[in-house]
Amino acid sequence: MTTEEEAVRRAWQEWHQQRLDVVRAPYGPLSVTGTHWLAGADAEGRLADVPGRWFPSGDGVRVHADILEGLVHRGEPLVGGVLLVPDADDPAATRLAHGERRWELLRREGEWAVRVHDPDAAARRAFSGVRTTPFDPRWALRGTFRPYGERRTVRVANADGRERGLELAGSVEFVLPGGGSAGLRVSSVGSGALWAVFADATSGGTSCRFRFLRTGVPAGDGGVTVDFNRSTLPPCAFSDHFLCPFPPPGNTLGVPVPAGERDVA
Repeated sequence: MTTEEEAVRRAWQEWHQQRLDVVRAPYGPLSVTGTHWLAGADAEGRLADVPGRWFPSGDGVRVHADILEGLVHRGEPLVGGVLLVPDADDPAATRLAHGERRWELLRREGEWAVRVHDPDAAARRAFSGVRTTPFDPRWALRGTFRPYGERRTVRVANADGRERGLELAGSVEFVLPGGGSAGLRVSSVGSGALWAVFADATSGGTSCRFRFLRTGVPAGDGGVTVDFNRSTLPPCAFSDHFLCPFPPPGNTLGVPVPAGERDVA
């Protein structure tokens, strides 16, 4: 093994350990115990098993509570009301605490929900690891990003049984280890990196029914590394309360991809 190959393998091992740390963190995906849609609140803004009263208000949500309900905002007891407005630079802007639990807002297609994180969740206590294929350099592929002229939105099923829009920025094309061209339709995240939801011939068998794959920012000529060793389980593999999108049309590879995270151990 060359020095470069050793460095690549070591980088993957560090990534894998960091990934496990994120998964089992106190407020990581294993801690999610509920997602409550504000559309289901009663006339007083109350949700089952959720303290306070919750009301959509413009670009945010107004929450009312009294001292006995035990909600805390930015370290101070919430008495009266507060408007929670999403701020990309300040995640705490839409968080409330209730003992060790954390309540945070999310929005999908104009609908608000409050998600509950509990460090003492049964799934987190029972977690024993993620089945992951050892690093295989053959599955770190060179790809080419081909952006669409304009972004497209397709409707896809989500893990909660609803259908939602998935915005796509283009496709990434690559050659599989055994030969043969393939590609994935990808979304673009804020940094310019790419993200795909995909399935393959192992999905639902020796691996989860679908997985996520993230890349770096494409080079000026569209070149990008498509490293299936870094494919990950979707959050809904760790908790039933996530909304993960299923693969869009065209993102089911007809070959096995024996690389990356496989399933929860």
